[in-house]
Amino acid sequence: MEKIAVLTSGGDSPGMNACIRAVVRTALYYNMDVYGIERGYEGLINGDITRLNHRSVSDIIHKGGTFLKTSRCPEFKDLEVQKRGTYALSAYGIEGLVVIGGDGTFRGAKSLSDNFGIKVMGIPGTIDNDLAYTDYTLGFDTTVNTVLWAINNLRDTMHSHDRVSLLEVMGRNAGDIALYAGIAGGAEYILVPEVPYDLDEIASSIKKSNLRGKTSNTIVLAEGAGDREEIVQKIKEKTGINVKVTVLGYIQRGGSPNMADRVLAAKFAIKAVDLLKNGGESSAIGIKDNKIVAVPFEKAFNEKKVFDKDLFESARILGL
Repeated sequence: MEKIAVLTSGGDSPGMNACIRAVVRTALYYNMDVYGIERGYEGLINGDITRLNHRSVSDIIHKGGTFLKTSRCPEFKDLEVQKRGTYALSAYGIEGLVVIGGDGTFRGAKSLSDNFGIKVMGIPGTIDNDLAYTDYTLGFDTTVNTVLWAINNLRDTMHSHDRVSLLEVMGRNAGDIALYAGIAGGAEYILVPEVPYDLDEIASSIKKSNLRGKTSNTIVLAEGAGDREEIVQKIKEKTGINVKVTVLGYIQRGGSPNMADRVLAAKFAIKAVDLLKNGGESSAIGIKDNKIVAVPFEKAFNEKKVFDKDLFESARILGL
């Protein structure tokens, strides 16, 4: 394989730029031509393709976001639209593709491979850590540390004012961001979609902690685990305590990637380019038991995400 391309699709995550850089430089090391596709699958179908070199990816390893830009492209589910994308690849003689994104990005990659014979390697770039085939996704570690920063700052002011803080974090239907940041930040309560919770019990616990002299508490809420306004209202009704709400939102997706995500980006990229160079089958790249793996897309989709209930129980014990 002599020519490959790279794109980022869906929501951005810290480490995408580091990963693009690693894809480009690995490809150039192997004397392959490498192209960047702007704005994900939207750019692919529009032919927004540019050849990249060493200088194209200089000074981006530490930057958040993605210099190639990204977008969501629902119309790419249509086979005729995908066919337009393959025409664009053919026009440049591009034989292989590296896509960086989440579940939707991977489904588009699988279709390109299954229906049009394009060799595609998927790199899991999503802060949610919601892909079952890999232990960690690119950007998750940086995001958790951003949430931890927020918990630390909120704890200071909640303690000063004897208040309860509810911090809502991202994750869609996965609670990993809330769980890992909550346990690292010493949150008293962590609410995730995977584990049912009882607001009456939480309210009762908050009242008891007040009687013991603990006048501030932190609740970390994963966005898919319930309506924050309903939670706040219920706790106030049961305790008489006002709960201060902070929604981190897109702050979690930006910022410079940390060491863990920069190294993971390099490992993922090298594996992806190496497979393309050596004729490997289209795969989802991941990390399992600290080893970089390549999993067929079909198998990756069929694996069920297992929430770490042991870690969650540890967080519950430590938060008492």
